[in-house]
Amino acid sequence: QVQLVESGGGLVQAGGSLRISCAASGRTFSYYAMGWFRQAAGKEREFAAAITSSGGVIFYAESAKGRFTISRDNSKNTVYRQMNSLKPEDRAVYYCAADDKSVARGSTWIYLSRLYKYWGQGTQVTVSS
Repeated sequence: QVQLVESGGGLVQAGGSLRISCAASGRTFSYYAMGWFRQAAGKEREFAAAITSSGGVIFYAESAKGRFTISRDNSKNTVYRQMNSLKPEDRAVYYCAADDKSVARGSTWIYLSRLYKYWGQGTQVTVSS
């Protein structure tokens, strides 16, 4: 079992930056690939970014490239999402997820929310125009 707790969400002006975090507890954090998803009101949950257990391979949604970065610190059992140049359309609940399936550069499961075992409760990000 892994427990995930997101933090760092809040209200930010358009063009601003925010870093959200996801702290893990339970089983060894470094076993798990981690993903960030987001869900806007009335929309389906969508993939944003993911990182392998070692941090050696990173995946981004096309919409996230250039503005958002994912990183992890296995010594702190935490994965981060740095979001820059935020837009009102980035308003959503941001979730982190974990799974211990193997990941390679060409893996496709990493993009699919239904294939992650563990989820956090989410953190709200609101961007004012």
